Amino acid sequence: MTSRIVLVDALGMIYRAFYAVAGLATGAGKPTNAVFGFIRMLGQINRVWRPTHELVVFDGGVPDERRRLLESYKAQRPPMPDQLRIQLADIQDYLDAAMIKSVRVEGKEADDILASAALSAETSGFETLVASSDKDLMQIVGGHIAMIAPGKINDKIGAEEIYQKTGVQPGQIVEWLALTGDSADNIPGVPGIGAKTAAKLLGEWGSIGEMFNHLGQLKPEKARSLLENCRQDVFRNIQIITLDKNIKLPCPVEEMKCAPPDAERLRSFYSRMEFHSLAAGI
Repeated sequence: MTSRIVLVDALGMIYRAFYAVAGLATGAGKPTNAVFGFIRMLGQINRVWRPTHELVVFDGGVPDERRRLLESYKAQRPPMPDQLRIQLADIQDYLDAAMIKSVRVEGKEADDILASAALSAETSGFETLVASSDKDLMQIVGGHIAMIAPGKINDKIGAEEIYQKTGVQPGQIVEWLALTGDSADNIPGVPGIGAKTAAKLLGEWGSIGEMFNHLGQLKPEKARSLLENCRQDVFRNIQIITLDKNIKLPCPVEEMKCAPPDAERLRSFYSRMEFHSLAAGI
């Protein structure tokens, strides 16, 4: 059997769970909706894909180097709701009781850690699935690396699916986003160049470097003018969007093997959270 690792974008799934499950709390009023939703989503992923290995990756903050390149990078994001923040410790308690490895690296974004783990796993011969809806991660898809969107976990997103969605290959995603911008990360693109135009230009010229090398030949003329005015911004965007794939992991991917949960600890956790249906399944 081929070893398969699932790498989970923790906060992406936690936020989704928080808004998908409304009003769940203990009898004492402690909110538990994000915890319950996260456990259910993770369980569903594991039932569908049957990983042999797994790692849940938490965000460690924005790296200084990205903020130096663009002061407004991710600055538009509202603070985490207090009702969600107080559930993070409980989610970590669940992962520990379920014997699921997790990692957070201070000052490193989850996408960079996910990319580093994915490439390390591929090098070690794993089939790798990254559970995230973040467009940045499309740049590492290919070979034995694919994505699964938390909202459509039965569907594997490979190079062909990315091409159908964006009009470019995974190896061109960084430059495609550098042209279009990424509103989720507050990265401005080239005004007037949308997803289809960016894909058309990259399809014709192959890379942004070639576009600028042949700027006088670019058509339509409007696109030529727009690119000329935003040259520095485009190359800055490439630096920001390119993921760091060399982050040191807490342990080799081979040691992220799925293990049976600590049943007693998990039962105690479910009891404390008042998740009686989950406790009955242990």
